[in-house]
Amino acid sequence: MTTKDVWAIYAEDLKRFIFSKVKDQTITDDLLQDTFIKVHTKLNTLKDETKIKSWIFSIARYTVLDYFRQRDLVYETTDEDFIFEEQKLEHTEIDCLRGIIKRLPKKYRDPLFLSDIKGLKQAQVSQQLQLPLSTVKSQVQRGRKLIAQGFMDCCDFVVNDHGYLVGEIKEKTDCKVCH
Repeated sequence: MTTKDVWAIYAEDLKRFIFSKVKDQTITDDLLQDTFIKVHTKLNTLKDETKIKSWIFSIARYTVLDYFRQRDLVYETTDEDFIFEEQKLEHTEIDCLRGIIKRLPKKYRDPLFLSDIKGLKQAQVSQQLQLPLSTVKSQVQRGRKLIAQGFMDCCDFVVNDHGYLVGEIKEKTDCKVCH
């Protein structure tokens, strides 16, 4: 698949996605162009063309995040931010994690997402969300505990004697989060 093919198929959807985040047509056009420059330069690295849609949306999501980060603006997360790749036939802990994160209350999900998934320092998260650093730290810690509890509820994981979460992922049909 060429960049031209990708553009023909996905440009309008990407444009709507980016506009839903930035709410400005000029910025949307610039970010769409930046996204497609990255797609064009990295298209040859994509190993599985069946995952192209999630791949290009991830590139767009990171491009928008970079835009917000460079300008110290607040990035609002949505369910689309937790779609990492197309559904696989095999059920993994990543499937459960996605579902658990999507179900977190927004006040825990946003700081946790920015800190643990996007890799921002908690001080940066504090600035971006305009919250005190102590609040962000406690929300991230609470979010992590809720994720652990989610695995216990979802797939009957337990905390062992050393404080580690252990267990085996259930079949998708038995999973309380993914089914």
